[in-house]
Amino acid sequence: MPTRHGDGEGSTDREGIDMRACPVRRGIGRGRLEERNGQSGETRAERGSSLDGVDTDAGSARESERGVRPLRPGNAGGGKAPRFRRAFEDGKERRLATSLETPDKIRTLQRKLYGKAKAEPEFRFYLLHDKICRSDILAHAYALARSNAGTAGVDGVTFEDIERAGLEAWLEALREDLASMTYRPSPVRRVMIPKPGGGERPLGIPTIRDRVAQTAAKLVLEPIFEADLDDSAYGYRPKRSALDAIATTHRLIRRGYVDVVDADLSKYFDTIPHPDLLKSVARRIVDRKVLRLIKLWLSVPVEERDGAGRRRMSGGKSSRRGTPQGGVISPLLANLYMNRFLKFWRLKECETTFRAHLVNYADDFVILSRGHAAEALAWTRAVMTRLGLSINEAKTSLKDARAAGFDFLGYTFGPRYGQKGKRYLGARPSAKSLKRIKGKISDLLRPGNMGAWPHVRGRLNRLLGGWSAYFGYGTLNARSTGALIGTSATAFGASSIGEANATGAARDTIPGARSSGNLKCVASPASRPQRRPRA
Repeated sequence: MPTRHGDGEGSTDREGIDMRACPVRRGIGRGRLEERNGQSGETRAERGSSLDGVDTDAGSARESERGVRPLRPGNAGGGKAPRFRRAFEDGKERRLATSLETPDKIRTLQRKLYGKAKAEPEFRFYLLHDKICRSDILAHAYALARSNAGTAGVDGVTFEDIERAGLEAWLEALREDLASMTYRPSPVRRVMIPKPGGGERPLGIPTIRDRVAQTAAKLVLEPIFEADLDDSAYGYRPKRSALDAIATTHRLIRRGYVDVVDADLSKYFDTIPHPDLLKSVARRIVDRKVLRLIKLWLSVPVEERDGAGRRRMSGGKSSRRGTPQGGVISPLLANLYMNRFLKFWRLKECETTFRAHLVNYADDFVILSRGHAAEALAWTRAVMTRLGLSINEAKTSLKDARAAGFDFLGYTFGPRYGQKGKRYLGARPSAKSLKRIKGKISDLLRPGNMGAWPHVRGRLNRLLGGWSAYFGYGTLNARSTGALIGTSATAFGASSIGEANATGAARDTIPGARSSGNLKCVASPASRPQRRPRA
């Protein structure tokens, strides 16, 4: 293993990265890259770079390796997926906090790691633990965790407590524990949250200390694993979102891939086998200290309390399966393990064999085929069994998108009819999504809600604004979305949703809402007596 530092052949930089395949670039920012070619005088921006964000002299990738995404909501065609490297060059770590700018030094490290991993798929990284222990990375990790807020873990320590006692001393203590390998994660506090379809889902809440340590590890490891993830995966990735997966699904069914495997994995996050997952990690990471950290987080005990407040511990070192939902590092590890299935799909040329495409978001995926959905499902079931996972047979089915719709990521894809009765394949909010938003609005505007109206109005605006931002794709109209937002804001006096004409049928959208044709939004309630609206 080369250890000396320099510019000669076989040398490495201080990150333990072979710099021959990762040239240093200056002047990288939001503008053009002005590194000049010594012979031709061209800038690299003029010469072009490989489409996956790795310089052409560091190993190029085919354009087909990048995912296709719409240029704007509602446009089913166009645009290649953005480069991962740009996710850091833009100065925003969007997966954790869109408003926090990543420091240039951290961004440079991430670009190097990603470039090296993309250029050399077989390269294994060492000397990464010291990057996780860096003071600037831990400070940025704390800022990201702080921006997400969240409640305290089992120790009861809040962000306010840490800052009151002294943030710098707290970060230094964490850095020393990580560097000296005396760091031990605390048990995860488990709470049960309701599932949209009924039932409850376990959610783990690590302590703030563990959240910061996991975020620091994610800042260092994510660029490496991102270089390996398949283009059909959209969940928990920089510059990718559920809307990208929705647009891709819509585009494919419009291209004729209408025989659908609507698949669901049974308790995916809870059943990932640790030995196989660690093998996937070790394929890229050989730093034993980093592997030790991941093992600690996978085997952390879980604390639960019964109705009487009695504490019960489970998991721990005896645990051999699952990544705790709620942990910062958990989505990255879950993506890494799901990538084994996606890569095997591509290796076996299933797109050609089954005339199908696969779209994956975290543990949800659909297979869109032309006449071979049943064979694709049988193959998938066999492979998942080999991976130690299982298909939820009760929620997995075969669908014909031309005859009946199917639900994916909150949308329903299937036949629709235009104003003139013309039939087409569209995407719209699912019935379950509409039912949930109606229920939330009804709970917020119930007569028993005694909160101050400006506060209630603000919550309503945020709720409807977020809903419309996610469900702004597809074949929407006034009755499905515009009426939901405009008429609810008017009927209940919310002014900031929009002071314009709201046309629609609130009676068809919001339980208890009163509508009389065209309703005009009035000025802010502050300009008239404060009277509680009735739902």
